[in-house]
Amino acid sequence: MLDLRGLCQFTDYFVICHGSSSRQALAIADAIEERLLEAGRRKPKHVEGRRAGDWILMDFIDIVVHVFVDEKREFYGLERLWGDAPHVALQGTMETRSRPVRRRPSASR
Repeated sequence: MLDLRGLCQFTDYFVICHGSSSRQALAIADAIEERLLEAGRRKPKHVEGRRAGDWILMDFIDIVVHVFVDEKREFYGLERLWGDAPHVALQGTMETRSRPVRRRPSASR
């Protein structure tokens, strides 16, 4: 999540995420909308990209959610474009979870 307060006038935050396929990106967008409704937030004011599913933009006014397929996220590079924006970790995301240590298999001699 990028904190855009003071950097732009149209929103406060960008949430940027991706899935490995358009089907997964659509499922992510649906889950975001569902969870926000359960939390008492409103439906998005505007949604684009559901038909193609490679970049879904959900405008909640103060938060704009971008759900990409991984290739499109890398191509458009919103994190680079908004490089001055502070990054904010969201609870429960991969960035905030402790990741297991991967050990290399020991070589047999």
